[in-house]
Amino acid sequence: MLSEDTIINEILPYLGAGNRGKSARAKFLKIVQAILYKLKTGCQWKLIPIKEFFEEGYSYSSIYHHYRRWIADGSWAKSYIRLLDFYRGLLDLSSISLDGSQTIAKRGGQEVSYQGRKKAKTTNLLFLTDKSGIIIGFSNPISGKHNDLYEIEQKLEEAFTWLKKSQIPIAGLFLNADAGFDAARVRKYLETLDIIANIDLKKRKGNKDRYDLYFDSELYKERSTCEHSFAWLDAYRSLILRYDILSCCWLTFNLIGSMVIFLNRINKMKTIL
Repeated sequence: MLSEDTIINEILPYLGAGNRGKSARAKFLKIVQAILYKLKTGCQWKLIPIKEFFEEGYSYSSIYHHYRRWIADGSWAKSYIRLLDFYRGLLDLSSISLDGSQTIAKRGGQEVSYQGRKKAKTTNLLFLTDKSGIIIGFSNPISGKHNDLYEIEQKLEEAFTWLKKSQIPIAGLFLNADAGFDAARVRKYLETLDIIANIDLKKRKGNKDRYDLYFDSELYKERSTCEHSFAWLDAYRSLILRYDILSCCWLTFNLIGSMVIFLNRINKMKTIL
């Protein structure tokens, strides 16, 4: 998924205790590779092929311990924030898009509930993507029983916090979103950030004044990049179905998947240049 050099240069320096000696860095490299293996294959932690990554005795519980520790100390988040910051010149921010993605949760857990459309227990995440489909922000997990407007101001704040921490200017961004986000409070919140909202309009009887709201149908077509992002994430079997009980673990796997996609894009662009 990622070369050793990419992991060493772009991920390890930002993981807790990543600046220790060569032996520690070598161990952490293997741990990250094992975590990426689980992300890609969707296997259980205990089925990670330990001997493929470690020459001496090690256990899946130790890999999981480091995964959880790096969640707790914010290492994974810091790594992606730094990535967005350092390579923001490679992002296409001529427009951004907002969308939600429902994932079936097989084992239940935090922020999980029955969702009628999926006819299953699900968890939802709101994603922000750039014009090319790179994920640049996401909300915390949302229980599947809630629609896209549930606590929407808070969820938008969570998503845009990733851009703020990455030093990516927000004012003046052009945002596409589908009719599920057509609500006055969404538009009001985006207006406070000086973001231009291009939200598809719900058809409502007896409220023709709403059709004076700005909407550009041609630029709205760029919202399809969200679907590209979801398709890329589905390449990682740990993200197709949710088996994580803890919502922080589920969110972090989405974060790592987004990071891998961006790093692969960066490496491809470096090759072209």
